[in-house]
Amino acid sequence: MAIYAISDLHLGFDVRVEKPMDIYGDRWINHVEKIKKDWTERVRDEDTVIIAGDISWALKLEEARADLEWINALPGKKVLIKGNHELWWNGIKKMNMMYDSIYFLQNTFYEVEEETGNTAICGSRGWLCPGTDGFSEDDRKIYERELLRLELSLSAAKAAGFKDNIIAALHFPPTNENHNISGFTELFEKYGVKQVVYGHLHGKEIWKRGLQGILNGVRYSLAAQDYTDGKLIHLK
Repeated sequence: MAIYAISDLHLGFDVRVEKPMDIYGDRWINHVEKIKKDWTERVRDEDTVIIAGDISWALKLEEARADLEWINALPGKKVLIKGNHELWWNGIKKMNMMYDSIYFLQNTFYEVEEETGNTAICGSRGWLCPGTDGFSEDDRKIYERELLRLELSLSAAKAAGFKDNIIAALHFPPTNENHNISGFTELFEKYGVKQVVYGHLHGKEIWKRGLQGILNGVRYSLAAQDYTDGKLIHLK
């Protein structure tokens, strides 16, 4: 059983959603087809894929259904994290009754059953971190709220007995562009998280702002689909 991750699918299958992505560069040309090809070649039904936000351009849940059905038809279990464009994300209990293969993660954790020991997937949307250019008091309020939501997720996993076998996902990067320690990185270290994936960053110059590699024992990876060129990241 494997665990993969990708972010920023930016789907828009519903006819009411008009958001062509190829205007954003070569890696957005036919990006849906590239994602599907890599996904179906590698993922088995018993595997799990984390989608770390910015899933659909839809504004309402009914408009997001075509995108969610496309995801549901792909192999594997899918764990979805809210991104900054998820305006359709509303009513978590209702959403989690919609599809057998999709779990919408919010304020708790998802358990991946494995022969060698189960893994907990935790996460939240995240937000801009202090030290980011233009960081405001309004940003601080959202940042602190997202820290609380992340800790709810991590503490739920800890209460269930997970210690060193936790993978976490944010949509926003876990630090500012200078890669300074943040409340998010502190929580990951506190709860023994070993791997973190995130998205949100687009374009060659912007990708450089994201923390990648190991910081204080935690491995951080950017999973935005344009960065990976439509390929899933293999986490475990």
